[in-house]
Amino acid sequence: MIVGVPKEILDSENRVAATPAVVRELCKHGHQVLVETGAGLGSGITDQEYAAAGAEITDAAGAWTGDLILKVKEPLPREYVYFQPGKMLFTYLHLAAAAELTQELMRTGMLAIGYETVQLSNGLLPLLVPMSEVAGRMAVQIGARYLEKAEGGCGVLLGGVPGVPPAEVVIIGGGAVGSNAARIALGLGAHVSILDRNVARLRYLTEVFPGNLTTIMSNTYNIERAVADADLLIGAVLIPGARTPRLVDEHMVASMKPGSVIVDVAVDQGGCIETIDHVTTHSDPIYIKHQVIHYAVGNMPGAVPRTATFALTNATHPYVMALADRGIAAIKADPALAKGVNTINGAIVCQGVADAHNLPCMPLEEALK
Repeated sequence: MIVGVPKEILDSENRVAATPAVVRELCKHGHQVLVETGAGLGSGITDQEYAAAGAEITDAAGAWTGDLILKVKEPLPREYVYFQPGKMLFTYLHLAAAAELTQELMRTGMLAIGYETVQLSNGLLPLLVPMSEVAGRMAVQIGARYLEKAEGGCGVLLGGVPGVPPAEVVIIGGGAVGSNAARIALGLGAHVSILDRNVARLRYLTEVFPGNLTTIMSNTYNIERAVADADLLIGAVLIPGARTPRLVDEHMVASMKPGSVIVDVAVDQGGCIETIDHVTTHSDPIYIKHQVIHYAVGNMPGAVPRTATFALTNATHPYVMALADRGIAAIKADPALAKGVNTINGAIVCQGVADAHNLPCMPLEEALK
């Protein structure tokens, strides 16, 4: 199989979908790998390293000639010209918040597999977890920076000092993003409140994060009270494949203290905070509404690409090998990979995506015929 690795073109996206280790393994299995020149530079990987591992260095059009296209972020409109029936695209898609991309994938008959919807039988999202870990930890770093007065914040130090209370960090969602954010915030000395609707998850978080942590059942009343007290509010909500529900409305945001900060990690699935009304970029990351700083970058791990690229490819590597070696048969053989399929042969096969756009969802088995 021909495997293509294009360079990411999203603003400040410096991750890359394959490392030289992945390229070498693909080549050992007899596959041809086409890497766009400069694809790895943002992650500290040179064209020479890819070439030494067996890749052919090419331009964007060349990389997109592959049968299997490996990316990190969802394609942008100027990449749609490369879409063709029969090609497999393996990347983060977040189609529930991307109507135009969904329509284009359907129109061209692409087989699109979303990292974020590959799901194990126990519910774990193995290709989302590593980036959730990165984004959760980054959310606290970012929030701490924008709380500084020089950045427009209220001038609160997360950990406080003796005699001065710490900042209030409120995290909505206790999954991978939320637990990693809590780990960093607690380590810095903040008081952390996590809201989740799963009592078992809250019990687990209480056990693993003893100390300055409060767990709260997630409902409208409790969210409203917690948000009003927050210095830093982190949105960490995920429904696999579906659009994120808006749990924090504009009235709640307006109740926050001037100079407080919102970091909505869920923005690439639509965001869980009503005033997060558009995705921002690393070059223009924030805007202010109701005197509250809003950070809404959709590719947060792109700011730490060296760490993020290796964390991501460690997780995707086995699935890449299966797809390259077996093609469609790999999807039929692996229920987790099958759940990752969003579109195929012009049909949507992911229920969350179909619901988000009010379109029909075809069973994968029928779409594969």
